[in-house]
Amino acid sequence: METLDIIIAVCVACAFWNVVAGLIIYNALRNRKMPVSFLWLRAMAPVYAFRYKKVTISETGKTGPLFYHWIVSINLALVFGIAAVIISL
Repeated sequence: METLDIIIAVCVACAFWNVVAGLIIYNALRNRKMPVSFLWLRAMAPVYAFRYKKVTISETGKTGPLFYHWIVSINLALVFGIAAVIISL
């Protein structure tokens, strides 16, 4: 397997990880009876993630783990996406 193929696969896996983390955050907010819209989930994902962070801090005093999953996965997808573009040049 070529290096570019591996980097693209990792980028796609991180993007998938981000989508799953966003869906779980959506469900966590919905279970707390907070207003969330599945239709606008992709556009509102950052708002929902930071709302989740705020809610979990007020409940437990610590940031919920899903927030870190969302942040790390989107940043890794960005880094590997940029690396794929640079390698392909």
